Amino acid sequence: MTPEFSLAVQFASGAADLPGRAQIRRWVAAALEHPAEITVRIVDADEAQALNEDFRKKGYVPNVLTFEYGEIAPGILGGDVVICAPVVEREAREQGKPLKDHYAHMTVHGVLHLQGYDHLEPREADIMESREAAILKRFHIPDPYTS
Repeated sequence: MTPEFSLAVQFASGAADLPGRAQIRRWVAAALEHPAEITVRIVDADEAQALNEDFRKKGYVPNVLTFEYGEIAPGILGGDVVICAPVVEREAREQGKPLKDHYAHMTVHGVLHLQGYDHLEPREADIMESREAAILKRFHIPDPYTS
């Protein structure tokens, strides 16, 4: 059973073939383990790079950024997931996968980060990646970590 959540979806990119709000909502719901208030914002490269520089002191354009706000009310997590449309498009093309599948992966990845999952250490990465693969499988999306 999916925990209760509120979701705002913001489209700040002129990219074509963006996933719809309903689809993003299904991906977020599948990845949630805790009640939450989440914003998913799809942006262009300039905004993604500026956010990455301002908040992480990194000068590249990321595919996804997660801003965790912790508990914003008792038992309710808060956060933003920012997805960079041009990077997701390029990666999907380079990896030979459907664009929708890669948007699903980046959404799930970001929502898991929001809940404390990480991939800095190999053991953490194994846990997070297996969780992502299990969630994506529910949408008939192949494991993104297998070649």
